[in-house]
Amino acid sequence: MKLSWIKIAWRNLASKPLSTALSMALLAFGVGMVSLMMLAEHQLRDAFDRNIKDIDMVLGAKGSPLQLILANVYHVDAPTGNIRLADAEKVMRHPYVAEAIPLAYGDNFQRYRIVGTEPSYVEHYGAELAEGRLWETPFEVVVGARVAREAGLKLGDTFFSSHGLLDETDVHTDKTFTVVGVLEESRSVLDQLLLCNVQTVWGVHEHEGEEVDPEVTAVLLKKRNPLAVLTLPNLISDTNMQIALPAIEVNRLTQNFGLGLGTLRTIALLIMALSFASIFISVYDSLLARRYELALMRTMGSSARGLYGSLLLEGGLLSLGGVVLGAVVSRVGIALLATLVEDKFRYDLNALAILPSEWLLAAAAIAVGLLAAAIPGLRALRLDISRTLSDA
Repeated sequence: MKLSWIKIAWRNLASKPLSTALSMALLAFGVGMVSLMMLAEHQLRDAFDRNIKDIDMVLGAKGSPLQLILANVYHVDAPTGNIRLADAEKVMRHPYVAEAIPLAYGDNFQRYRIVGTEPSYVEHYGAELAEGRLWETPFEVVVGARVAREAGLKLGDTFFSSHGLLDETDVHTDKTFTVVGVLEESRSVLDQLLLCNVQTVWGVHEHEGEEVDPEVTAVLLKKRNPLAVLTLPNLISDTNMQIALPAIEVNRLTQNFGLGLGTLRTIALLIMALSFASIFISVYDSLLARRYELALMRTMGSSARGLYGSLLLEGGLLSLGGVVLGAVVSRVGIALLATLVEDKFRYDLNALAILPSEWLLAAAAIAVGLLAAAIPGLRALRLDISRTLSDA
């Protein structure tokens, strides 16, 4: 009997395609927008948290603290400038600092950054070598998994760097880099970098006979003592350096990001409310148009609860269809967003796994459809059979 009620509900929905399509589209759009924001927010937070791993402070040139974090932790912005290595080492050797990882860069290969650092940078993110070894001498590089895949670099390849982080025209053809290692994919910022020692970055721009004052772009710091957050800024107050706290800056960024998401989420919920009204009207119109049919079904033995159930099934099928279409909309949206982010920032957001919160969203959307059908469906329980048949 349950199967027959499902068939009846499906037939009724198919008999009014425009109304059914409108109700389903409204719900799908609302669910899709909320789902898309859930996915984007989850994956961005995951990327932020994964790359900020155990980095308590970032030492760099004065400027925007947020820019300093974005440039040197996430590598999605231009650096605030360079700082003298001698000045940076005073902070790096401070007893309150447990770990210090210098970063120096200014060149790129096919728009992927060449970063001078130490092997501890690779160890910090727990990355493993897929093949080869880590750099030992100047102009030996280890490439991230994404760089190797997209740029086609493999063990033993040689290449020239281009000046700047995005420009590919000013090529240093007098300095040859050699690939000595390729990293396995770590889903960290290392996937999109080419790593070498700091001396390599200095050597690219060094001319014969010229004395170079060693500089680095930034230093990633892990504190040994909580007092480091208060002590170290005072240590560099009279220099061109600053210390930025990733946790604070990223929290500020995600709060601003969250304001925009909150507005979009409100719009999506309003659309879902409209879908509630649409399903309500659809089921109510169906009830009015089928009063005679429902009365005949009652005289043939169908129960009032059965008729009520068929109307609930209509709302349930509408909302279920909207949820499924909404999931498709969100996945298409995240794929488009991933393409945009990937092209601009080299980050991959194309994970399509269903989040636990999306199951709650689906349950809420289906509940909306059932409630919208339940209210007009109550009239089926109070249907006056004789009067309905006599008025026909």
